Amino acid sequence: MTGTPSPVQPYPTFPLALHDPVVLTRQICDVESVSGNEKDLADVVEGALSPLPHLEVLRDGDAVVARTSLGRDRRVVVAGHLDTVPVAANLPVRVVGEGAHAELWGRGTVDMKGGVAIMLALAAELVAPSYDVTWVFYDHEEVASDLNGLGRLARHRPDLLAGDFAIVGEPSNAGIEGGCNGTLRADVVLTGVAAHSARAWMGVNAVHAAGDVLSRLAAYEPQTVEVDGLAYRESLNAVGVAGGVAGNVIPDRAVVTVNYRFAPSRSVEDAAAHVREVLAGYDVTVTDAAPGARPGLDAPAAADFAKTVLELTGGEPAPKYGWTDVARFSALGVPAVNFGPGDPLLAHKDDEHVAAAQITLCHDALRAWLTR
Repeated sequence: MTGTPSPVQPYPTFPLALHDPVVLTRQICDVESVSGNEKDLADVVEGALSPLPHLEVLRDGDAVVARTSLGRDRRVVVAGHLDTVPVAANLPVRVVGEGAHAELWGRGTVDMKGGVAIMLALAAELVAPSYDVTWVFYDHEEVASDLNGLGRLARHRPDLLAGDFAIVGEPSNAGIEGGCNGTLRADVVLTGVAAHSARAWMGVNAVHAAGDVLSRLAAYEPQTVEVDGLAYRESLNAVGVAGGVAGNVIPDRAVVTVNYRFAPSRSVEDAAAHVREVLAGYDVTVTDAAPGARPGLDAPAAADFAKTVLELTGGEPAPKYGWTDVARFSALGVPAVNFGPGDPLLAHKDDEHVAAAQITLCHDALRAWLTR
């Protein structure tokens, strides 16, 4: 892929380049699929895999599950989400550079349509892999956890996620990231007394009361916690402040929203208790939470995968700081790791981009392990 990209035809008129994961990444990125708008891309995936006789293909909303049934001794689940965060004038995908130095720039190239393209290409190609494989393409990962398509499958069809080992194609710079931090969001509600701002002494300013909450958060010193040999960095931050009625009214209510990323050695309950301890004296309401996942690299299948893949890609296992759906597999008793192309630090950024060579490297490494 070189030069300026040619215009991409709208879904569903273009033929998918299932033989080339780099071209395929560009194609599926250009099927815009911001959370809640995954239907077109789910249709593309289902349409590509349904005709293949080696796969049983099932649809649940905008999640597509394709699986082999070869009677192998072990089953591997490979999962990736179809949705992205909102587009920021970064579609269609641009190709920058040539040959081995080519990069794909645009929404989803890192998080995580490079991984989805690898899954789609291998699902179509591998008629007789060494393991039975379940390929899971799911919706609503980038929004509230209760909407998550993989979570929906875990609640209603956990049999579709059963396996001895799972791989989530989140960006990991072609390395292996074990487990993930948990995440918790909470609202700190501050109350006051409304008054005309010309007679401010008649009221109590709830927005001013947020100052102490913000000061505590600014002074907070996060921990680094070692779990099964990997060091997980925690963080506790304000991610939103809301308050105010009008330009001449002393506000009687304000809300500070905080986000706590916690090591997988903590439960959600422990994490909530810690946030309440830091913000003692305030009304703290947990609004969303998801547990982390321990690395699981001591499981035989995970250790075997890590050894094989890292021999090809280089590097050492590392912790995943952000929350990913490996936690959902962990809750089902399935050890799971993150493995995919792209620098996680570029996820969600306007300059999101991935090296074409890294997509190829991850594709070839996963293919090598699945066909040994």
